[in-house]
Amino acid sequence: MPRVIHCEDTSSCELGECIEALHDEGFNPWEENSLLGAARWLRRLNNNREFLADLMVEELKHGPESSKVPGDYGPQTIMLSALGSEFYLRANLWPSRDEHMFRASGQSAFSYGLPHDHNFDFLTVGYFGPGYASDYYEYDYEAVAGVVGEKAKLRFVERSTLSPGKLMHYRAHRDVHSQLPPESLSVSLNIMHAGGAQGWLDQYRFDVENDVIAGVVSSGGSEIFLRMAVGLGGDEARDLAHHFAGSHPSDRIRLVALEAQAGVMDRDAQDALWRAAESSGSRLIAGEARRRREALELA
Repeated sequence: MPRVIHCEDTSSCELGECIEALHDEGFNPWEENSLLGAARWLRRLNNNREFLADLMVEELKHGPESSKVPGDYGPQTIMLSALGSEFYLRANLWPSRDEHMFRASGQSAFSYGLPHDHNFDFLTVGYFGPGYASDYYEYDYEAVAGVVGEKAKLRFVERSTLSPGKLMHYRAHRDVHSQLPPESLSVSLNIMHAGGAQGWLDQYRFDVENDVIAGVVSSGGSEIFLRMAVGLGGDEARDLAHHFAGSHPSDRIRLVALEAQAGVMDRDAQDALWRAAESSGSRLIAGEARRRREALELA
């Protein structure tokens, strides 16, 4: 499960101080001193019981254009710092089942009941409310290819709550959790690592009852662009998809390129495409190719 970090620091800081310190000191979660330094600044920000309310009141009074904090505000996430560096800060709102936003949107809008890992490290702390609970698991990312239906070999650890002041380190490609709504509205503060390689690394959702990978939840803009370009037609788009399918360094993009090509083919051509892909040399592509051919045979 995520590592609980015991950081005893009673001082507080302003949001700007925290951001400036992280820019100066960095947030490299694989380096212990850097990780604990960032955790200390998150603790200090968490000790400031007024900054988040002040920020929200200011925007309610003057509108989002008055905000000094760049970023988008969504129904669940409040961006506290700009994207584009090796980290960013955010506040996440976690509604209870009794909240109107939960009843209107349903639990899936807040990732409740969705067992998943992360393709990035992050620190989180319970800022307000009782906090959401999670069923925590661990697994070996390197041992799986990422094929839908593949055994994940999840190891259940425990169910625990992000209680007020609890500070945790979620480890990329290791910690899996399925979140449960809190008893009342809660807020967490996060420092998110945002390395350049993140877009090429998979983030999975899991079927914990059957202990299998249920799908990928980290598709990026390149995947969407490729599917649309091929679907809209044109020899250049098909040539690019063919090139990506054979030589792209990311197995996931190679698979997407194959899927994009299959989407504009008849059944026999799809079968030939997936048959050839089974000998691609990639565990992911070979496994998915077999799965697609089996689906064609059953259709």
